[in-house]
Amino acid sequence: MRADMETVKVSLGARSYDISVAQDIFTSGASVGLLSPFAKGVKVLIVSDSNVFPLYGELLARTLLVAGGSGVSESVFPAGETSKHLATIGDICRDAARAGLDRGSLIVGLGGGVVGDMAAFAASIYMRGIRCVQIPTSLLAMIDSGVGGKTGVDLPEGKNLVGTFYQPKAVLMDTLFLASLPPREMSNGFAELIKHAVLFDRALFDELEAAGDTLFRDHARLASLVARSCALKAAVVSRDEQERGERMLLNLGHTFGHAIEKVQDYRGLEHGEAVAVGTAAAARLSVRLGLLDADSAEKIAVLLRQYRLPVTVSGCEPAALLAAMSSDKKAVSGVPRIVLPLAIGRAEVRTDVPREAIEAVWEEVCERS
Repeated sequence: MRADMETVKVSLGARSYDISVAQDIFTSGASVGLLSPFAKGVKVLIVSDSNVFPLYGELLARTLLVAGGSGVSESVFPAGETSKHLATIGDICRDAARAGLDRGSLIVGLGGGVVGDMAAFAASIYMRGIRCVQIPTSLLAMIDSGVGGKTGVDLPEGKNLVGTFYQPKAVLMDTLFLASLPPREMSNGFAELIKHAVLFDRALFDELEAAGDTLFRDHARLASLVARSCALKAAVVSRDEQERGERMLLNLGHTFGHAIEKVQDYRGLEHGEAVAVGTAAAARLSVRLGLLDADSAEKIAVLLRQYRLPVTVSGCEPAALLAAMSSDKKAVSGVPRIVLPLAIGRAEVRTDVPREAIEAVWEEVCERS
């Protein structure tokens, strides 16, 4: 193993797996050794999208063959959240069947969060479950969806309403993939990194503050922070895999953010941007309820803006956003389950937030034309 590679273990007994993080896993050839235990002697299906596969699909296919794969095929769907539905899952499973995948075969997800969700969901149901390896190529996927085994697709009624918990066999994170991302996509990932800092790690929060905008370019340093963030999430997942308690904290910003995405029909703010607005909104709500001091809420908003993320949203009506919150899959009998920061580095889940307080925050967050 390379000396500069960091490994994070997700401890789930017999289903434990390693997350390997470095700046050049693929160009250095380290990926061959990491993939060989899963690809050797079996057929492999690469699941990717129309943006990522043209960039890295050939490199991954060659790597899988060198790692011993007996044949490599691909299933590529149009990039974007609008492909995240059950019909695409059916297409992936049909591609797997046409390629001759059997119960010993392997699906590899190559792409951002949508690809990771789709690849793992398909792997969880094809032939009642085959092995999956995740190779996230966006910062958002590396920090968020690449860790923890959640899969899901959207319905017209809401985001991620159909899915499974299905852990991969391994996750490979190469920050050189980030060089192809535009600044907006990098910012999306920083939203989740900031979220983890607000939840669990004040020192990480301070480090992100001090870094300014250097992390948009310094991918070697970013690899270390990605590993640190993954370790924070992995520890939570290891204790609460199926989100019955502590793992709910990871939804900071998501109850507000998912409502924004739904009202905008997934064509407005990107996911990380919506989470950023949601995190700032949760901090505002926490201040309003007397749980967080105003200075800390302002520090959270300033850090989000430092990483080029929004803290308000335009073109949405507060009433529509409040209604969307009630249909979120995390709601209980229509009552939103909201994660509220108590301090930078500490938070709690609440289901008793007064409706009028939520309405007031939506009024503050929504920009009027």
